[in-house]
Amino acid sequence: MKRRLAAILFAILGSAATADPSGLRAFVTGDDSRGWDAVGRLDIANEAFCTGALISETLVLTAAHCLFDSETGERYPDDAIEFRAGWRNGRAAAYRAVRRSVVNPAYDFGGANRPARVAADLALLELATPVRKSTVVPFGTGARPRKGGEVSVVSYGRDRAAAASIQERCKVLARQQGALVLNCTVEHGSSGSPIFVIEDGVPRIVSVISAKAHLRDLPVSLGTTLDDTLERLKAELALSDGYFTPVRGSLPSVAPRSGGAAGSAKFVRPSGS
Repeated sequence: MKRRLAAILFAILGSAATADPSGLRAFVTGDDSRGWDAVGRLDIANEAFCTGALISETLVLTAAHCLFDSETGERYPDDAIEFRAGWRNGRAAAYRAVRRSVVNPAYDFGGANRPARVAADLALLELATPVRKSTVVPFGTGARPRKGGEVSVVSYGRDRAAAASIQERCKVLARQQGALVLNCTVEHGSSGSPIFVIEDGVPRIVSVISAKAHLRDLPVSLGTTLDDTLERLKAELALSDGYFTPVRGSLPSVAPRSGGAAGSAKFVRPSGS
């Protein structure tokens, strides 16, 4: 069953999935976004964006593929990325440049779309200065949820780039080689969005959005693995000067940027920035 599910899912990973947005609730006002301002928009080289989330005053968790130019396969310079915490209607709770970044060494940007590649799609950004604001509280992290578990996602996306939206009570449909298959709503620009388990009113990040796909006729989203990977990335960041091993393998065949990286949920041009 696992092999069959993976084959169905990843054979059409590059297809554009359109999910019913009725489960999304936009953060229209400050009251709406209270407690969620540690989720922000990552603006990349003034031409694209992803979503990221603070897990400390200086560290932002996102998807690894967000750090690569989808047309050339090259890493974006760290100083070309800006984190805009709680970005809403043209203003952010905090603006921070990125000092350096590390990518999961198991992630291969040029690799084929497989569950293991999605599971490894994780990166950690260190900000140039800490975010120390009472309204921007970093999130803790937790273990990945079980099949059937209930999760929430806070994300930006195409046609909703001006403010984040939350989808509560979506489900984990399956776990494939470390990747999560979810029925959560995502769109281009949602890559790196935090996936939360909320217990006793406290949200903890258990994964991040890597891609969108179809499972048979069902639009689905795909999440990464945190587990020990996050701790390894923290250790690598502490020991390194920000340089990481170049991507292995040949570059993929990539669709035009307006459609996003092949199989990813990222890359739309920011509006008003």
